[in-house]
Amino acid sequence: MNTAQRLPISLTPLDVALAALLRDLKPVATRKDARSGAPPWAFDAMPELKAWPPHDVASADGWTLRASDLVGASSFTPLPLVRQPAWAEAGDSIPEGCDCVVDEDSIDPTGPIAQALSEAIPGQGIRRKGGEIADAGRIVGAWRPSSLRHAGLQVRVVNVPGGAITAKLVARGLREAGIEITFAEAAARDAASVSGLLDGGGCDLLITIGGSGAGRTDATVIALAGRGEVIAHGLALQPGRTAAVGRIGRTPVIALPGAPDQALAVWWALVLPLLDRLSGRQTPPTVALPLARKIASSVGIAEIVLLERQADSWMPLATGDLPLAAIARADAWLLVPGGSEGYAVGTQVNAYMLRE
Repeated sequence: MNTAQRLPISLTPLDVALAALLRDLKPVATRKDARSGAPPWAFDAMPELKAWPPHDVASADGWTLRASDLVGASSFTPLPLVRQPAWAEAGDSIPEGCDCVVDEDSIDPTGPIAQALSEAIPGQGIRRKGGEIADAGRIVGAWRPSSLRHAGLQVRVVNVPGGAITAKLVARGLREAGIEITFAEAAARDAASVSGLLDGGGCDLLITIGGSGAGRTDATVIALAGRGEVIAHGLALQPGRTAAVGRIGRTPVIALPGAPDQALAVWWALVLPLLDRLSGRQTPPTVALPLARKIASSVGIAEIVLLERQADSWMPLATGDLPLAAIARADAWLLVPGGSEGYAVGTQVNAYMLRE
């Protein structure tokens, strides 16, 4: 039985989620004896990112199929499937012979023969092997809290199986900012395994990595609900909509998706402002330059835009999507609010620099 929570139809606006996290939070006092307790592996070289993903993987939870088997399928004319489809969670390997991933509602598996209710195209819902070639050093730099050095903040990081690469990036970014880290890794992706590690009493911020979606083995939000309060599950943020935020006692909790690109958007939009509040520092300065090209954005969804500095302007590299290769190339990022349709060419925008 699928016990994971499905994402709500109505996503929580990003500013509402952030305001709830920051409510009543005070800066943490500096401690002279602060030290990093992060695991040694968190700071190892990361060759995985040089050819990521290492094989074809699902980019979202869904049914793995062959697109040619779905031609003509619709909700009005269901198409019986020759083979029973296999389910995959985001990040799982794609089975041999399959070339697409469709969402749960696209297949009716209840009868003796599964039926397709929609078509798909090859590559849909899939990250291709080696499709995100990137410079690991540049990727690490994108996670570093700029100019933040605070000996006193304590952050607990809980990794759920499947999020190891993101856990390395999170831990390294926190360590290089002088933040004390405690680390735990769940033995499995079930709620009981995760719940036992959600201890907010000894830290200023609790970050979980992985298992935040609505898949059949995504139980992080269920575990959080059992230990504290879920403020929002499903954010109006692209990428990163499967993230969740909550509290355990007075400790804020942010559940990051396991995929590094999805997690990075939530890191920039929620984790960094939270670290600013806890450290007592002002929001890092931005660099204002005109856009060299128009940015189009969907109303109702806050979107991350990657920018490259070209002469005296910002050139948009990607909007609402964070390919690792583009992150490595980018010089700054911009958050387009959910109420905006984007910005015209020549508009002066304030962007956050990725590296000092």
